[in-house]
Amino acid sequence: MKIGKATRSYEDWLGKHLRIVPRDLQYKHEAMATSPFIFFRGTFYRWAQCWRECAGDLANAPEVLAVGDLHVENFGTWRDSEGRLVWGVNDFDEAYPLPYTNDLVRLAASVYLAIDGNHLAVDPRDVGDAILAGYAEAIRTGGRPWVLAEEHVWLRRIALSELRDPVRFWEKIGALPTLTRPLPADVRRALEKMMPARGLRYRLAPRRAGVGSLGRERYVAIAECHGGKVAREAKAMAPSAWVWACGAKGKKSMYQKIIDRATREADPFVEARDGWVVRRLAPDCSRIELSALPKQRDERRLLYAMGWETANIHLGTGKARRALQTDLRRRPKGWLRASAQVMVDLTLRDWKEWRKG
Repeated sequence: MKIGKATRSYEDWLGKHLRIVPRDLQYKHEAMATSPFIFFRGTFYRWAQCWRECAGDLANAPEVLAVGDLHVENFGTWRDSEGRLVWGVNDFDEAYPLPYTNDLVRLAASVYLAIDGNHLAVDPRDVGDAILAGYAEAIRTGGRPWVLAEEHVWLRRIALSELRDPVRFWEKIGALPTLTRPLPADVRRALEKMMPARGLRYRLAPRRAGVGSLGRERYVAIAECHGGKVAREAKAMAPSAWVWACGAKGKKSMYQKIIDRATREADPFVEARDGWVVRRLAPDCSRIELSALPKQRDERRLLYAMGWETANIHLGTGKARRALQTDLRRRPKGWLRASAQVMVDLTLRDWKEWRKG
């Protein structure tokens, strides 16, 4: 199936599960033509359609409840119930039971595309080794959340870079246009439930964010509370694109299930239910874009952390640890780089076809 036909098929399917925002979807289509990395982020459904066919023996690896759509910009920060800054995977729209290798290959492929786009400056030969070193060590030790308090100063500096400045953040949120149509009552209730105090007066705004989820409804409630601004976002959920790719039926979003199970310091302001995921928005509670990374950084160390955090998620699948250790030991050297390169080549082929279209 060609990329254009696959896109139409997926979006028709998606429209049966949620309300599509046509202008945002058109914006996504245009953005996908600008670079292979953005195209990669915007076409997870294509990955789901092609990966098993291209994965060979990797498709038979032990299964876990996986992130699915893992990539280098799918990491961010939040505050736990103690107010501590935590770093890790921050989007689980496409969570699905998959071979653990899927997440690792997709993460590595995203790194190679980011290198090609001059977003990262790391030797391609080091990518697979760094990711696998972090992943294997976390599996061996049982994992541990990335709490950026007393430890991991280098990662805290990345998470709190000047490009995530509160003034810039709230200016951007404040510039969102006010919603002019009624918001569904269930979404309004969910947003109000997540507010820090009852009875706050708030302004509602539609929001365009991300790449893969463009076209879905997003709404932000913006309020003043005790001398400062607060914001809560509701984003429409749908079953994972794996459901479309596999022709499965009746599969609901596994967003809440995967965050409840993972080795993780929970974000008390994230809840997925009734077709929506609601979360707190703040300068230190958001995804970290590559453009926001400080110039001085240890990228091999960052990839190690991403591999470790991927293991934190996979360890949420009960009794998977021993099977993962056994499978990792039997994999030949260079397997991650080789498999990721296959998917990069497929992405580049589809991107060139997309641009022609």
